[in-house]
Amino acid sequence: MVDVTLSPRSFLKALIMDIVWFLLIGLAAGWLASQVMKGGSSSLVTDLIMGVIGSILGGFLFGAVGLAATGLIGSLVTATVGAIVLIAGLRAINRSRI
Repeated sequence: MVDVTLSPRSFLKALIMDIVWFLLIGLAAGWLASQVMKGGSSSLVTDLIMGVIGSILGGFLFGAVGLAATGLIGSLVTATVGAIVLIAGLRAINRSRI
């Protein structure tokens, strides 16, 4: 989380770094989830999208259960779990259409 007592320039730098870390964790989580779910080869963009959406979903799910994960590893675990749930949900929806 960005400290709001920073100068505007420092605040902007910290915000940009938070976004970069969010995207990198999302990319790693998307890749890990695709490996765990063995869904074939995914593109870099697909892994990034799955990881970013998974991080939001994972944060919601962890909060609903009363779990909290902090730090880099906690964020990666949360995002990966969310991405796995997302992939499983999308597969379930696609199977029901057939």
